[in-house]
Amino acid sequence: MKANLKLILAMTAALAFGAAQAKLPPPSEEAKAKAAEAKEKSAHGDKVAAYQLCKSQNRTAERYLKEHGKKGAALPACQDPGPLQSATAPAAAAAPAKKK
Repeated sequence: MKANLKLILAMTAALAFGAAQAKLPPPSEEAKAKAAEAKEKSAHGDKVAAYQLCKSQNRTAERYLKEHGKKGAALPACQDPGPLQSATAPAAAAAPAKKK
């Protein structure tokens, strides 16, 4: 029974090692563009989240200062990231689609 278990474990390990060694083909230009666009959207989303957090923290600090009668504390200004400015969208739209 133990011999069968060892054989099964050895075969499973060999298959897993073989699968891990397989190489994927390089990504196409379209896949690279989509990945870059997704990265830009993610980065912009992070900036928007940081802006919203900054605004929330400033509101909380202003309320605290007002309730405790403290004055003269300058709160940091929050930088609005604005709308998403995609640099890859015009390039992807200008490139003609390949027909297969």
